[in-house]
Parts: sequence; structure tokens; C-alpha cells
Amino acid sequence: MLEELKKIRELLTPPTPPPKEKPKNLAKEFLDFIKQYKILGLASAFIIGLAVNALILSLAQDIITPIIIIFIPEFNNIADIKVGVFGIGNFIAAFINFIIIAVIIFIIVKLAVRIGLE
Repeated sequence: MLEELKKIRELLTPPTPPPKEKPKNLAKEFLDFIKQYKILGLASAFIIGLAVNALILSLAQDIITPIIIIFIPEFNNIADIKVGVFGIGNFIAAFINFIIIAVIIFIIVKLAVRIGLE
């Protein structure tokens, strides 16, 4: 019976993976690093993210903000608002811009998921 339990234990124990080979030189180690952590994909995503940021920022500032100004003419002067010594207007403008950008990103992601680009 003890022999059968040892055989069962051997069958249930996963095999140990072979040890990873250490790179022989710095260049090979660097290439392995790039492959393992997918650095090129990360860099591409970062660069595309910067381009999308510029596009969405332009959409918010050049298209959506002028539409808001049509309905709220004072919106253009929001950056000049001060409370005491604090220039709170710039913060309010940045916050509104952030909300506009966040909504645009939300809509883009929802559409991307819907068409399968996730």
C-alpha cells in the first residue's frame, strides 16, 4: 500500500522545469530582456498613446470647448477666476478639460470593445 501511495505522489508531483540558461554576454541578455518584457510593444503603445493624447486634447479644446462657449459665453474667461490669492480658474478649466477627455476616452474604449479591438 505504501508503494502505491509513493507512485501516486510521483504522478501528482509536477516535473521540475529545466533551469534557465544564463545569457553568455550582455548583448544577449539585453535582447532577452527586450523579448521577455515586450519592450517594443510597450514603446509602440506609449508613442501611440502620446499621439492619441494630442488628438483628444485638440478635440476637447478646438471642437468641444467652442461649442460650450456658444451656450455659456463666460466659459472662455473661466481661467481668470481667483479666490483670494489662489488662481482657482486654471484648476477649474483643467478639471473641465479632464472630464471632457475622460468622456471621450470612455466612448472610444466602449466602441473599440464593441467592434472587437480590445
